[in-house]
Amino acid sequence: MDYAARYAELAVRVGCNLEQGQKLVVFGEPEHAPLIRAVAEAGWRAGAGDVDCFYVDEHVRRLHALHAAEEMLDRTPPWLATARRGAEGAALVLTFGDADPELFADVDPSRAARAEPTEAKEIARDLTSRLAMAWTVIACPTAGWAQSLFGTPDVDRLWSEIARVTRLDEPDPVDAWRRHIARLGERAARLDEHRFASLRFRGPDTDLRIGLLESARWLSAASRTSWGQEHVVNLPTEEVFTTPDRMRAEGTVRLTAPLYWFGSRVEGGRLRFAGGEVVEASADHGEEFLRSKLGADPSASRLGEVALVDVDSAVGQRGILFRNLLLDENASSHIAIGSGYTDPVEGSAAMNDEERLGAGINVSTIHIDLMIGGPDVDVDGVRADGTSVPILEQGHWVLA
Repeated sequence: MDYAARYAELAVRVGCNLEQGQKLVVFGEPEHAPLIRAVAEAGWRAGAGDVDCFYVDEHVRRLHALHAAEEMLDRTPPWLATARRGAEGAALVLTFGDADPELFADVDPSRAARAEPTEAKEIARDLTSRLAMAWTVIACPTAGWAQSLFGTPDVDRLWSEIARVTRLDEPDPVDAWRRHIARLGERAARLDEHRFASLRFRGPDTDLRIGLLESARWLSAASRTSWGQEHVVNLPTEEVFTTPDRMRAEGTVRLTAPLYWFGSRVEGGRLRFAGGEVVEASADHGEEFLRSKLGADPSASRLGEVALVDVDSAVGQRGILFRNLLLDENASSHIAIGSGYTDPVEGSAAMNDEERLGAGINVSTIHIDLMIGGPDVDVDGVRADGTSVPILEQGHWVLA
C-alpha cells in the first residue's frame, strides 16, 4: 500500500483542509522529500492556487551549532523568515521525523538548545496565535529514525507502525479521522461541562496541581482559523487540551517518557513548580539542555498547555517509544513549557502579547511538550469548591 500517498491526501483534506485556490506551503527535511512531493501532488489535485516546498537540513544545523559564533547561534536566514511569513493565509503542512534522533549527541547541550532560528520561530508563533494559517503536522519515516527504533534502517516497518496510529490502514482514512475527531470533541465537551478550576496529577514522584483559566475551553486538535477554515493541527492526535493559567502550577512532576527534540534527548526529567514557574529542574540525561530551554526567555519556564491522553489511545496501544514528539505526546498526558495556545480562549487571537499575559496565557519563544502521564498516573479535576472528580485512573479515561 502506498502509505505516503494516503498520508499526503489525509494531510491536505483533513489536516490543513485545503480550500480551493489557497496556497499550500510545505516544510520538512531533505530526507522527507518523497512525502513532501506526495503532499505537493495531493495539494495540486485538491485545487491549490500554488504550492511552495522548503527544506531545512538538520545536519547543517548541527554544523552551525558546532562552529558558529555565539552571537550567531539563534540567527534566522533571511530566506527562512520570508518563507515563514509567506504561510500567512495559507494551508501549511509540516513534516516531522528526525534524520537521526541522536544527531546532536556530540554538541554542547547549551549550544544545541540555542541553535534554533529564533526569528522564524517567533513568526510561526505569531501566525499560530493569530489563527492566521490552517496548519497541520505529520510524521515522516526516515532511515535514521528507523535505525534508532529497530536497530535496522527498516523504513517500511516504520511506515507500517505510523500507518496504524494514523489510521492509514483503514478502508477510508479520511472518514475514520472525521469520526475520531468527533469523539475527541465529545470528550472535550464533557470536560467543559464540569468547569474544573484545576487539575491534579498524582503518581510516582508526581503531585502536581495546574490551575485552569475560567475563560478557557477544552478542545481537541481540531482548530479553526480566524476566517473560519477548519483544520486538524496534528495527525496523529489523541489528546484533548486547554490553555492553563500561567501563574498557577504547584508541586512536583516526573517526566514519564524521554524528550527527543530535533536531535537532542532529555531522559529522567523532574520538575518542581511554585507560583506557576519551574523553580527546580533535573534530569538523568540532558539536564543542561533542559535547563537551557527553561531559560530561553522570561516565560519559558511557565506552562502554555495541559493535555489529557488515555493509555488506550491508538499510539499508546502500540507500546513503542517512537522517539518522536508528535507521536510520543499522543501516548500519554502531557504539559508544555512555553507559549500558550489562543484557540481555547475566545477573543485572545486578536490580543497583543501584553494582553495575553494579562489574561493568563503564557507568551514565550518556545513550546515543548513533556510527557507526564501513563499507567501509574491518576488525574483528577478539582472544582472551585475543592471537590475532586476522577478523569484518568491508572491512565484510563473514567470521566463519565
